[in-house]
Amino acid sequence: MAREVIEVGDFGSVLRPGAAGTWMAAGFPTDDGGFWQYQEPDAVVLIQNGRLRVAAVPYTRSHDQVQILDNAKHMYFSTRSYGAPEGGRMTVEWEQSAQIVGGRPGDLYDGFVSFHLLDLGRGVAANFFVGNDVLATVHARLPFPGATVSRGDAGPRFFAWFDELEGRTAPGETHAYAIEHDAAAGTLTWRMDGEVVKRAEGVGEFGPVHLAIGLMTETDIVPGKGSVSCHGQGAVGQWGAIRVTLESAS
Repeated sequence: MAREVIEVGDFGSVLRPGAAGTWMAAGFPTDDGGFWQYQEPDAVVLIQNGRLRVAAVPYTRSHDQVQILDNAKHMYFSTRSYGAPEGGRMTVEWEQSAQIVGGRPGDLYDGFVSFHLLDLGRGVAANFFVGNDVLATVHARLPFPGATVSRGDAGPRFFAWFDELEGRTAPGETHAYAIEHDAAAGTLTWRMDGEVVKRAEGVGEFGPVHLAIGLMTETDIVPGKGSVSCHGQGAVGQWGAIRVTLESAS
């Protein structure tokens, strides 16, 4: 079995907008022809010892009409995509820590630090959301702008499946995470510190994916009121040791 390991570093590219690099500021086009960028104007960015640390305290960015645009506050996308070879496997590994400042106790979705594998063409995502003392695995199919989301023979066209895990982390604590896509088996597997914490079967086509790292919320927009996702809370996230391993079927 052929095996290729790709180290995904060059965090310095987040400080060079418009230049070629590994990472770019994330965002999506809007229906009015504009572009919504996930960038907190006063975020503090630190690159040290091969790690990226971003602090946005407090959150200030919000969108009153589109949930996907309201959720992420500060985010970066990888400039290239990665995919499992036909009949093979792709494993994405990384280290991450999260510290939420001023968030609602016990409410992961009020503020968290995230890592995503995003199939932007099909609207499919596999993620880890990490808060102070709760984290969640996420498997979703969402109406990303520009995505072509097919209607299956059964089940909903759009969904988001969150599995919360308590007692696995603490504020600022670093853990090792991984998400594996086995194209032959049709599975996605989430691991934390080497332990399998979730497996989804029958996932169908997945990838190529862009990697995404961010500071986020998941608070519903209120009809007639708009966004209520910012109330003075914020987050500090750190990511490092990001590695993509591609294994062919033969």
